[in-house]
Amino acid sequence: MSNLVNKEVIKGLQVLPVAGRIGAEIHGVRLGADLDAETISEIRQALLKYKVIFFRGQEHLDDAGQEALAGIFGAPVAHPTVPIKNGTEYVLELDSAHGGRADSWHTDVTFVDAYPQASILRSVVIPEAGGDTVWANTAAAYDHLPEELRNLVDRLWAVHTNQYDYAAHREQITEEAARHHKEVFVSTLYETEHPLVRVHPETGERTLLLGHFAKKIIGLSANDSAQLISLLQSHITRLENTVRWRWSVGDVVIWDNRATQHYAVNDYGDQHRVVRRVTIDGDVPVSIDGRKSRTHTKVSQASGEEAQTA
Repeated sequence: MSNLVNKEVIKGLQVLPVAGRIGAEIHGVRLGADLDAETISEIRQALLKYKVIFFRGQEHLDDAGQEALAGIFGAPVAHPTVPIKNGTEYVLELDSAHGGRADSWHTDVTFVDAYPQASILRSVVIPEAGGDTVWANTAAAYDHLPEELRNLVDRLWAVHTNQYDYAAHREQITEEAARHHKEVFVSTLYETEHPLVRVHPETGERTLLLGHFAKKIIGLSANDSAQLISLLQSHITRLENTVRWRWSVGDVVIWDNRATQHYAVNDYGDQHRVVRRVTIDGDVPVSIDGRKSRTHTKVSQASGEEAQTA
């Protein structure tokens, strides 16, 4: 992938790349459900190219407006285990006062097969300092792997689950956050088999599909699996593949969840941080050889029921 520099115009949009391999800020757009078809198409084009796009000054959006905005890009979908914000249909609120600190590298909801294609995040309360979010380009990470390593990962699959070691991925964890994870996030358990390399359905790019929901690489021992996942994660999160965003209240960020991972930097102590997310329904990943991901186990913690799905 060539370096992305200087402001450009994608049709009518003013687009300013933020980092060399990922991320662009878009100027002069007032986001909402009333966007015309051409502007929607241009935003979509920018999203596919830059993987994550940033909009300043969108304070006019409320929860309903954010949901309506998501609806013009696809079908909004609620989180499969975490309750939505009261009074909304799809909004997931991440409130630092209640354990909402996503300080671990991940792609959203990969513990199900058709995980979201995109996420829209809106800032509501932002610390005076700290609380940035970092995104990584998983297509660029794949492209820059040594050829021998690409040949290996092209044929491997991994199990993703929401029953992962929550504390192991974080430097610090509060009792409330740990309880919330146990009682809410894993209220229903999912296990899904994904290829380590998926083919992006719109760009045709190959992207690495990992993150903290990846539990084990199929066919490898637990030790070998952990070491290979760690190695690949180190390639994904190389600084060259990342972009870091300093939030202001009213910012809106949209990212391609099929080609990125992200990390919310937990460096703001007891300052308050609230962001709200709406995700857009996705497609089932397809491997290089044409096989599709599969959710094979779903267990309700409350009932103990188990279901097999194709």
